[in-house]
Amino acid sequence: MLITLLDLEREPVCFDLEIPPGAIDYGEDAKQVGNLAVQGQAELLREHRGPKEIVPDIRARAKWSGSFEAPCARCIDPVRHTLSGDFDLLYRPLGIDAGPTERALVVPETEIGYYQEGGLVLEDVLREQVLLTLPVRTLCRPDCKGLCPRCGGNLNTEPCTCETAPVDARWSALSDLRSRIRPETKETNH
Repeated sequence: MLITLLDLEREPVCFDLEIPPGAIDYGEDAKQVGNLAVQGQAELLREHRGPKEIVPDIRARAKWSGSFEAPCARCIDPVRHTLSGDFDLLYRPLGIDAGPTERALVVPETEIGYYQEGGLVLEDVLREQVLLTLPVRTLCRPDCKGLCPRCGGNLNTEPCTCETAPVDARWSALSDLRSRIRPETKETNH
C-alpha cells in the first residue's frame, strides 16, 4: 500500500488490512504464515524549518500481529513465532537532511526514517518492524542437537551413521598441546 503525499494533503489515511503471505519479502530470516493484520493511520506533518522551508513529514502509527516462521539456529527446521507490535514512526523525504557539513545527531533524529518518490510504502515499514521483533536467535527447543557436520543430517530426528574418522597424525601435536599449557600463577608475599 503506497501512502502518497497527495492523499495525505486531503486528510489522514486510515488503514485496516489483512496482508496475505508472500506479499512482503522478509528474506531468509522469516516467512509469514497466515495473514498479517495491521490497523493504523498515516498523517502529514508540516515541519517548519525557517521562514520559507516546510518539510512534508509522514507520521505512521499502527498495531500489527501475525504468525511467522524462522529457521532454528542449529537444525534449520522452521520455528513458529506469533508476533505483534505497534509503532509510531516519522518519515522525511529522502535527502532532505543531507547537507554540506557534518553535524551530531540527537536521539530523536536517530528514529526518523525516509521515504522517496512522493510516498511511503506500508509493506516496507511492516517488514522492518517484523524483522526487528523476531528473536535474534531462534531455537526449535533448548536441547536442539543441530546438524551433523559431515552429512548434514538432523541429529534431532535420527542418530547419525557417519563413521568417526581417525584423527590425522599431523594434528596429534596440537591435541595434547592443551594439556601441556598451564596457567601462570603468581605468588604474592605479604
